[in-house]
Amino acid sequence: MRRPFMDTPAQLASLEGQQYLVLRPTTAVADVYRSEQAAALGRADVPHPHTGHVTLRGFAEPERREQLLAVLREWAAGQRPIDVMAEAVDAFPTPWQVVIVRLARTASLTSAYSSLSTALEATDFRRLDERPTAEWTFHLSLIYAKTLTTAVWTELAHKSRRSLGSRPSERISQAEFVWYEGGVEHAEIIPLGAL
Repeated sequence: MRRPFMDTPAQLASLEGQQYLVLRPTTAVADVYRSEQAAALGRADVPHPHTGHVTLRGFAEPERREQLLAVLREWAAGQRPIDVMAEAVDAFPTPWQVVIVRLARTASLTSAYSSLSTALEATDFRRLDERPTAEWTFHLSLIYAKTLTTAVWTELAHKSRRSLGSRPSERISQAEFVWYEGGVEHAEIIPLGAL
């Protein structure tokens, strides 16, 4: 059975009407994610994803979901499997206040993000927090600590940051198109390289 990325009523309500294209690690990177998330939650009882995921893009297109999905399927068909490698535990500063597993900028991950940007250029889909490839930090969010005070957050971020001794990696051969509608997370698996 598919494990959802978000599962609390508050998370689901905050994501209503949004869609995401994500990668789901399932082996070595997923193991690091679970271990680091448990450690982070031991330091702070805050909201967090239910399952690790690498977001390639977010959208706000509830009325044009099928058209968006068609573009993403076409993009995915031309992709090769994507290598992800965990390199550090890091944090996005205030105002985001998110502890993350930062990923290395592997050639396949960077290429996939860049080619997705190119595929979306000719569209007018509303994209959320989109950044140029050179500015995007590839990551898996461990905890969302926006509710913490500045002092508590600063200490948590400082204690969390570190390089990973080993560089666990895995190859991902499918993406997931995830959408939030009616207080429920929905998803469709999209194979990479189906051409």
